[in-house]
Amino acid sequence: MRKKMRKKWKWTLFSVLAVLVIAIGYGVWYVYSGYQGLENLQKPKDESRFGQFEEKPEEKPPEWTGTERVNVLLMGGDNRGLEEGETARSDSMLVASFDPATKKVHLFSILRDTYVKIPKHGSNRINAALSLGGPNLAMKTIGDLTGLDIQYYVYADFQGFIKLVDAIGGVDFYVEKDMHYTSKADKHMFDIDLKKGQQHLDGDHALQYVRFRHDAMSDFTRTERQRAFLGAVADKLQSGWNILKLPEILNKVNPYIETNMSVDDMWKLASLGYKSHQAGSAQLPPMDLLADKDVGGSSVLAVSSEDKLKDYVQEVLSQDKTEAAASPSGSASPSPSP
Repeated sequence: MRKKMRKKWKWTLFSVLAVLVIAIGYGVWYVYSGYQGLENLQKPKDESRFGQFEEKPEEKPPEWTGTERVNVLLMGGDNRGLEEGETARSDSMLVASFDPATKKVHLFSILRDTYVKIPKHGSNRINAALSLGGPNLAMKTIGDLTGLDIQYYVYADFQGFIKLVDAIGGVDFYVEKDMHYTSKADKHMFDIDLKKGQQHLDGDHALQYVRFRHDAMSDFTRTERQRAFLGAVADKLQSGWNILKLPEILNKVNPYIETNMSVDDMWKLASLGYKSHQAGSAQLPPMDLLADKDVGGSSVLAVSSEDKLKDYVQEVLSQDKTEAAASPSGSASPSPSP
């Protein structure tokens, strides 16, 4: 009897140890796979889509020590039809601002037709900075406009956005109105056809949603949609299942995404992001600081006061909409958000 009990105990102990070994093995594979996936997002110069641009000392982004505010420029672009060595203008630009002290994240969407000074390139629409000098010039230009030190960038083309949304299993989202647009010039590859209402958006339909700007407010409402959808994607990425799928997700989006972050920077930022909450978002420039301007027969958006714009950015960063919503004065029933 005792012999049988000893055998049973040994078998049970062996089973537990086997499970532990498998768990540890998976953990090592998971961390290694995630590390490899992150490492491949920072492309060497000869593989980078921005490799043709010279890195200039005056455009070098500031370093992040991990304790001060960190700002990341998120850019989306359309690389269809480009010749070798060509870089598209950034189709969309958002700045994600993280505060390690308060664990607050704010999102700023930049209107792409904003007419600004681009260092050593005169004045132009702000989305031209990427095509004129690469990511460092884009970070410098947007940093000068906003008064923020922008340490990092992440660039994704249309296919990268589609792959990311599909990799996390799509996003449940409220589409605030019917959206329809067709283009023969694109051979209908990027037509938009969405219906109003709560629905599950896969990568293709999510791209349709964030690209749509064929309404009365054009790019103004489009940037609002982009901020709202990016918040939904961030929430989905923080779910337990997608954290476990991180290596798989990274492998799927890797060919379409590029950044200047080191792996250590990404781990620190990911840890900070996971502990933080989205405290607010805003369009830049705000409506009351915009002025129409004609440049060479084309209409652009001028900034009436860059000093006031910088003050506005700091005002937004000091706010926390989640606290306001939780207070008695902000307890009204929420309507479906876009």
